[in-house]
Order: sequence, then C-alpha cells, then structure tokens
Amino acid sequence: MREYLGVSPRLGTPMATHEFPRLRHGLGTPRTFAWAALLAMPVAMYFALAFAPREATMGNVQRIFYIHVPAAWVAFLAFFVTFVASGVYLYRRQERWDILAVSSAEIGVLFTSLALVLGSLWAKPVWGAWWTWDPRLITTLFLWMVYVGYLMLRSAIEDPTQQARFAAVFGIVAFVDVPIVYFSIRWWRTIHPVVFTGGGLNLDTRMLVALLVGLAAMTFLYLALLSLRSAIEAVQRRNAVLLQELEEREEA
Repeated sequence: MREYLGVSPRLGTPMATHEFPRLRHGLGTPRTFAWAALLAMPVAMYFALAFAPREATMGNVQRIFYIHVPAAWVAFLAFFVTFVASGVYLYRRQERWDILAVSSAEIGVLFTSLALVLGSLWAKPVWGAWWTWDPRLITTLFLWMVYVGYLMLRSAIEDPTQQARFAAVFGIVAFVDVPIVYFSIRWWRTIHPVVFTGGGLNLDTRMLVALLVGLAAMTFLYLALLSLRSAIEAVQRRNAVLLQELEEREEA
C-alpha cells in the first residue's frame, strides 16, 4: 500500500504522520465549483422551462431535452477524463491520475444513468414506449454497463498497484464505445432525433441558447462533483495508509 501511494517508508521504522506526503488531486476546491453549479443550475432551469419556446410537435415534454443532452454530454466528458487520466497514469505512475480516473468514471456512470432515465421519460409520451431497441439507446446502455464493469474490476482487485494498472488499461479501452454512441445515429437507422447535423445545429436560436446554458450548468456540476469526489478519494487512501501504519506499530 505504501509503495502504491508513493510513500518511501524507512526500513524497520514506522512512518510518522508528519512524514506522509500530501495527496493532491490537482483540481480546484469543491466549494468554488459547487457555488458555480448552484448559481448556474437555476439559470439553466429558467432557460429550459421559460426562455426556450414550446416545441410544435412534442409540446412541453420536449423540455426534458435541455437536461437529457447536457447529462449525456457530461457522461462523455467524464469518460474522456478517465481515458486521459488512465493514459497519463500508465505513463507517469502517479497516484493522483488514478484518483482522477476513478472519480470521473463514477460520475460518468451517474450521468449516464441520468441520461438513460430522462430518455425513457421523454420516449414514453413521444414514442409510446419507455424503451426501444434503438442503436443510440443500445450503445448507451452498453456504455453504462462497460463502466460499471470498470468499477467492479477495481473493487475485485485487492492489490492497489495491480488495481490501478488494470483499471487504467480498462479505462482506455472502454472509451472506444463513446464515439460509437455518438455516431450510432449516423451509422445505423434510428428514430432518435439528430440535433448535430453536417449542416449545423437543427435547433431554433432560443432552443440553442437554452441548450448551451444547460451544458454550461451541467459542466459546472460535473467539476464540483469531480473535485469533491477526488478529494474524498485522496483522504480515504491517506487514511488507509495511516491505519496500516498504526496496525504495524501495534504488532511491533
């Protein structure tokens, strides 16, 4: 455990608390991002519910779009961060990158779940069913399952060094499904609406503004959760090493 955390214990001598290196996750303070998200979310709700016009065909149920799409965007962003952090960890073997990778993956699973639930709530009145075996839905569900598997892999490996290394490889390979999800509505026949087309955005100007505000708000929320989760993970690992030090002292 101490080797994994980059700690260099003296041979035969328990490490003193003041000798423990400071674990840093390299992000801003959770409070800063939390305030930004707290201020941005009500603004996003106003733009989604009041500023954006009522969609002519689907009516007000279409307003789920302004939460559904940002949730999916944050999921993609979170898995991209896991992808990058995993690659950097394999190259530099610094624990902060493993902390960032697992923290972002957990948040990505959370937002993928939110996107799937919101998509079902939107699909029922529009498509007449909670779920259809549409390529976009299938690939998104598979994406969720892949990253749940990533988290399960981490929990199944006890050795911290092997856990971080195997998870990093998994995190890199798993990201392959993200572009598949994005391009699924272009590669296969689908009933899923296409917003981003080759000719631009298929949206009314006010709808686009509401969507962009929602994307910004969700991104702030992601950064707040990522900063907080990374800080918690760093503290948990630090406490695990300190606990091991105490146990070794008691046995000595």
